[in-house]
Amino acid sequence: MGMAHVIDGNALAKELHASIEDELRELRASGVHPGLATVLVGDDYAAKAYERHLRSVAEGLEYRYVCEHLSDYVELADVLATVGKLNADPRVTGILLLRPFPSHLPEAQVNAALDPMKDVEAAHPLNAGLLALGQPRFIPSTPASCFHALDAYARSRGFDPSKFLEGRTLVVVGRSSSVGKPAQWLGLQRHATVVACHSRTRDLGAITRLADVLIVSVGVPALVTGDMVSEGVIALDVGINAVKDHSTGKILMVGDVDFDGVEAKAEAITPVPGGIGPITDVWLVGNVLAAAAMAARVEPRFGHFG
Repeated sequence: MGMAHVIDGNALAKELHASIEDELRELRASGVHPGLATVLVGDDYAAKAYERHLRSVAEGLEYRYVCEHLSDYVELADVLATVGKLNADPRVTGILLLRPFPSHLPEAQVNAALDPMKDVEAAHPLNAGLLALGQPRFIPSTPASCFHALDAYARSRGFDPSKFLEGRTLVVVGRSSSVGKPAQWLGLQRHATVVACHSRTRDLGAITRLADVLIVSVGVPALVTGDMVSEGVIALDVGINAVKDHSTGKILMVGDVDFDGVEAKAEAITPVPGGIGPITDVWLVGNVLAAAAMAARVEPRFGHFG
């Protein structure tokens, strides 16, 4: 076993949750009420589980909450009409489209139909563009949670989080619009040397060994093994993969990083479960709070890195 610092995502999520409750109390006094709407198309197991979880987090904060559940075979026009209805509803301040979408629906077209002021995951081209330009309206919850965890770790070691990445090599494995690309942009904003790679990268290990900080978001169990990292890496694992344990028959949640192998060489690492995941849910409801504040012409505190 290594001596890596295991970053406790549950503890960080709890602190973040408390700061949202504080801001929420102030905003409610000014008549601001956050509302979250999720759009679920079909019956994907992970998407349904995430929807239930978000409902409990949102309702725990006394947000208004609604889920629009559409069938697998829904036509694009009906999805766009549903999004249009939520855009027009002043009680809804944040809208989340749950992934994955059935293959017959053009995701880009649905993203572009969102009201950019309610698009809390920055999926709309306007919000993605603002994020890429370093002027984000909303920072998508998963990459935001990676940087939040990294900031907390830097602070605990006595570093200034805003300067921690300066000149360091950040390797991002994965190039999705929701995680990989925003993580690259956020790294560049902090003057990291960012290396982007993905499932088609040749000799992935040669690239990941360059990393001072590694973010992995591909959806392949234990893709990054101990021999693919250098001593002293800080590894942030975004993967959540359901894998059957052959000896017990139980379903386990594992990351994209082989925890034991990488932990032996890492300076710090996030576990799965209990790492980036818990922070993500709280960040998302924080973005809904920020959207509610903006809709009421109040400057939100939440949503950027402090």
